[in-house]
Amino acid sequence: MQSMTTYATEPSLLTGDQKIQAAVLESLAEAANHRTWFAGMATPYLGAHPIEIGSGLGDYLLEWLPYVDRFTATEADPERLVELKQRFADDRRVEAREMLLPTDSSGDHTALVSYNVLEHIEDDVAALRSMARLIQPGAPMVLVVPAFPIAMSKVDVATGHWRRYTRRSLTDAAVAAGLTVERMEYVNSLGFICYFITARLLGMSPKGGLMMRVYDSVVTPITRRLESRLRPPFGQSILAVLRRP
Repeated sequence: MQSMTTYATEPSLLTGDQKIQAAVLESLAEAANHRTWFAGMATPYLGAHPIEIGSGLGDYLLEWLPYVDRFTATEADPERLVELKQRFADDRRVEAREMLLPTDSSGDHTALVSYNVLEHIEDDVAALRSMARLIQPGAPMVLVVPAFPIAMSKVDVATGHWRRYTRRSLTDAAVAAGLTVERMEYVNSLGFICYFITARLLGMSPKGGLMMRVYDSVVTPITRRLESRLRPPFGQSILAVLRRP
């Protein structure tokens, strides 16, 4: 569950039902344990001035801010971008910009983070190349994407997902984009089971309330402890750390 940077946008290319996506973001905002766990996966790679692709409402950004000097947040949806800018209007470390991939934009950020974005983009190889142009040579790109095509559900389709990945398919896309693969791991194994049952089999959408609170307070801590000891052979997501040559 700024410096030397240019940006370009094409907001007309947004995919998926934006209202459903907003509802999913709002429900996931309740999952504090899940958010802290996943944010921590990227923290060691951030450097002084990272850029995030698809910042949404800025929940992960809040987790990362204590570790950076500056942060560039980007969002493709104009309405969410307004909320994002308002939320961080008083924090001079944060610059919020509109961006949609693929793009010709370039930059020299110390790292790039992007959670649950790549699956929304039809040409994912072009998107990965665009991401690489936003960071310094040798800098890391930390991605989280949904795993396993077998779990593709009505929720995926409604929110504009073109695909769910395997480690092999994401590795192939990264290599085709000219990137070096440093890590490629399945994460959140128990979350995969919960998602497969609720979304794939029962057709339910993620939402806040009791079910989300139970998941976050019980399932997430157990999964985190298990996966701190053993890498699972499957998961709801893939964590990838890629490098620009």
